[in-house]
Amino acid sequence: MNSMILADAVQAAQNFNGPFALGIAGAGAAIGIGLIGMGAAQAIGRNPGATGKILMLSIIGMGLAEAIAIYALILAFMGR
Repeated sequence: MNSMILADAVQAAQNFNGPFALGIAGAGAAIGIGLIGMGAAQAIGRNPGATGKILMLSIIGMGLAEAIAIYALILAFMGR
């Protein structure tokens, strides 16, 4: 009887793992993108002449931050 309860608990934990990882990764990506945007806005405010370089670097940084959320989405759909 106890082994059935344990098996149910393990199955519930496995079903919880994917959405939890996706939520944490999504929150982390959102915070990272927000910080990048804030830093870019401050940098452009200090040096408007460097807008092109700042924009390019911030887009690359946002893409890298969003890649983490995409990896988590793939792992969540794979059931890991």
